Parts: sequence; C-alpha cells; structure tokens
Amino acid sequence: MKQSPLTSRRDLFRLAGASAFAVMASRSFATTRDGDLRGAIDAVRYKTMPDAADGKSASLQKMIDRAAAENVPVLLPPGTYTASNLVLRENTRITGVPGASRIAYTGGGNLFSADNVKRVELSNIIIDGQNRPLGDDAGGLLQFTGVAEVTIDNCEITGSRKHAVRLERCGGRIERSRISSTGQSGIYAVESDRLSITGNEVFDCGNGGILVHRWTKAADNSVVNGNRIYRIKANDGGTGQNGNGINIFRADNVMVANNHVSDCAFTAIRANSASDIQITGNQCRRSGETAIYVEFEFVGAIVSNNMVDGAANGISIANFDRGGRLASVTGNVVRNLTLEGPYEHEVGFGIGIAAEADTLVSGNVIDGAPRWGMQLGWGPYLRNLVVTGNIIRKAPIGCAVSVAEGAGTAVITDNVFQETPGGAVLGFEWDKKVSGELATTGSSRFAQLTVERNRIS
Repeated sequence: MKQSPLTSRRDLFRLAGASAFAVMASRSFATTRDGDLRGAIDAVRYKTMPDAADGKSASLQKMIDRAAAENVPVLLPPGTYTASNLVLRENTRITGVPGASRIAYTGGGNLFSADNVKRVELSNIIIDGQNRPLGDDAGGLLQFTGVAEVTIDNCEITGSRKHAVRLERCGGRIERSRISSTGQSGIYAVESDRLSITGNEVFDCGNGGILVHRWTKAADNSVVNGNRIYRIKANDGGTGQNGNGINIFRADNVMVANNHVSDCAFTAIRANSASDIQITGNQCRRSGETAIYVEFEFVGAIVSNNMVDGAANGISIANFDRGGRLASVTGNVVRNLTLEGPYEHEVGFGIGIAAEADTLVSGNVIDGAPRWGMQLGWGPYLRNLVVTGNIIRKAPIGCAVSVAEGAGTAVITDNVFQETPGGAVLGFEWDKKVSGELATTGSSRFAQLTVERNRIS
C-alpha cells in the first residue's frame, strides 16, 4: 500500500533520530526517562520560573546538578531558555544545537559561574546577556575561578555589560566561538595556567578584545592563536590600558600568533611587562595608536613576520628606562602610517619601528612613515642595537639614532633608504637633530655608532 507523504516524513524523522542516537550511543544525556533522548527534550523545553530567592531557574540548575553528579552531558535542544546565576559543578557539560539553543540572562548576578572545580564545558550554545546589568560581584557574564580545564567551544556569547568571559586561575581552551557586544572585553583571563584561546571571533567590545593578565609577573604559558578581532573601542579612555585587540600584561612565556586584528582604538597587540613573548605572523590593520607594542619591564621578545597596515606608529620596543630590553624584530612589513594619534605624544606619531636596548632589527620593510622610518633609542636609553638589511621608503627621515649623552652602541649597516628627503641616518639628542647625514659621511664623530654600507636612492 502506498504510504502517505505524512507517514513517509514521520518515518524519515524516526530514521534520522535513530541514526543520531546511534552516533551518540557512547555518550549518555541527562534525561527524565533513562535511555530516551525525547525525555531530554521534554525536560529542558520549558518556561522558566525564577526562584524567588536568587532569580535562577531551579529546573535548569537541578538538571545541571544531576547531570554533573552522573558525569553525563546536558543536552539543550533548539529553543530559548531564560536563566541567571547558574552554578556549574564538577564535570558539568552543557551542549546544544549550534545557532539554535539559546540561554538568555534575566539579570541579578551573572549567567554562569564555577569555582574551584576540575572541569566544566560549554559547547554549541548561544549565551545572550541581553545587555542587562550584572551584579556588583560579577566581573563577567561567564565567571570561572580556579577551574583547571575550562572548555568553551563553538559558542556565541553576546550582550554582556562587563566582560563576556572572565577567567581567574584557569586553564583549558576557548575556541571557535563568537564573542561580541561587550561593555568591557571579550575575554579577560588573569593568572592563567596554559590557557589556549584559538580560532575565535571577537568584536564590538567597549574596552578590549582578548586580555591575558596576571596580578604579579610570572609564567603564564598561554597561547593566543588564529583569532579574528575587530572594532575594539576605548570607552574608558587612557593612553593604552584600554582599546587593545590583544593585551598581554605581566604574563610571561605567551605566544600571540596568526591573529587578524583590525580597527582597534589603540593597539592591535600590546605586551606590557611580558617577558619571553612571541608575536608572529599577525595581521594588524588600522590601529589607532601603535600597532604592535612591547613595553615596560620585559626581557625577551620576538616580533616577526607581522603585517602592519595603517597605524599611528608601527612597532615599538620601548621602556629601557624601566628595564625593557632584549628583542628580535625581523621580517615585518609596516606601511601607511599617520601623524595622528589618540593623545599628545612626547616624540609624536608616524614612526615605523622604534627600539632601544639589546635588540636586532633586521629584514623589515617600512613604506610610508610620515615622521621617521626608525627611531633608535631615546635620549640616553640606547644600548646594543643592530639594524641591518632593512628597506625604508617614503619617510622624511629614514633613521633617527640617539647620540645624546649616555647613549650606547648602535650598528646601522646594509640598509636601503629610498625617498628620505631629510636624510637617511641622522643623530638626535632627544627630539633635536644634531648631525648631518651619517650614512654617507660616516660616524667618526660618534664613537658609539657604526654606520656602513647603507644604500641611498
């Protein structure tokens, strides 16, 4: 007998359900009827009734607690679930249908929190703060403290008044997620332990994109790789503490690689007091201040193979006066800089690459620096610079090297200067020019300088 179209569709749905259940057979889900996946759907498709005491969904919290105790995941089928102040217990795993399972924050604290547990996991869900106020003690819509293995995978997190994700003393990974429309930063991780932040999209944040910080300077060992970050504002102002796409502060041994960072109010990638940092292979576009900044109390930095297109300054390795030293700046392309910055600067903006102490600057290309192609040292803060094999084009002055009292050694050799009408290599005392062209006349006047074999065209 010929089946009706309705019967055929029902059979198809049953077949699809059976196939899906077979694929998931090795993993149990929290249900109201053991072994029945439809029980999980019935259990979580509900209208939330906030608990009078603290406003959280008692039903969803109970289900999270039960699933964690049994060490099985919670499945959220498509739909919108309203909740707040959900506490994630040891081994909590909540997963949904990508783009269809949505948890909306109702206010009164935060949405998810976890404290001093080994493992929690959120995957395939939309987490919507709805721009509702967070509690005074809540630093983020998601707030995890002392969690050894946090996993946030393939989630959408949006609409937080503060940080979207705030982690303290956590490890684990945040990956393949889309984080947007936050009052503070997309991800704020402090005192991390081998945290991986990879393959995320972070945008439209009020004060920062991805922040990896520590309360005291120490090894952090985090990896920030392959993220796309854009439209980062600096709503709280300042001269660099806000408005950065990626900000590493006091965190040592961090890798920042292969990220695409654009349209940040200040810096695409900023490392402050971060030793042994590696910044490599990143795209930095349209930065409001310095595109890549390594500053203050750091020892050891590699800045290599980055593309900087559009910024006030290109790359700055600074603050020898505060102990910042020891870097390698190689293979970068810096272009299309501007004299305009977000505040008044003692030197001014429009500088391609700046370095001060114990640093190799080699194999870089600078094209279009409206003040100086390179700034080597500042006043007495210059020591052991080797500047070789670079190409500098379209800069009023190719290389400004400090010859102020107390300035140390610099070797400037085998560079190519083109269209540098004010001079290829000139000596400066602070911001005052005190020499003629050193690239052609030699540097015998300044014993601490070696200027040889440079080509001017």
